[in-house]
Amino acid sequence: MNIFTDHPHKVGESYSEHLVMAGGFGWTMFWGGLACMVHAILPFLFEKTGSDIIRKLHMRMVTKRADLIKADKDYELEWVI
Repeated sequence: MNIFTDHPHKVGESYSEHLVMAGGFGWTMFWGGLACMVHAILPFLFEKTGSDIIRKLHMRMVTKRADLIKADKDYELEWVI
């Protein structure tokens, strides 16, 4: 058992691939959240940014998970990052 590689391997990634993928999700969510906060105060700005970011992240995750499910019939879909 290795706390740094168990989860990445479960989602079909090496540690470094997971670092890039999860870090990318985190930064995208951070900037999306910031855009939503600005939109809350100034509703004429970033009208679709939050929705667009959620849609983009969902597609990236679902597409990757679908590929894992096709490759491994025993793979159980979980909502993990």
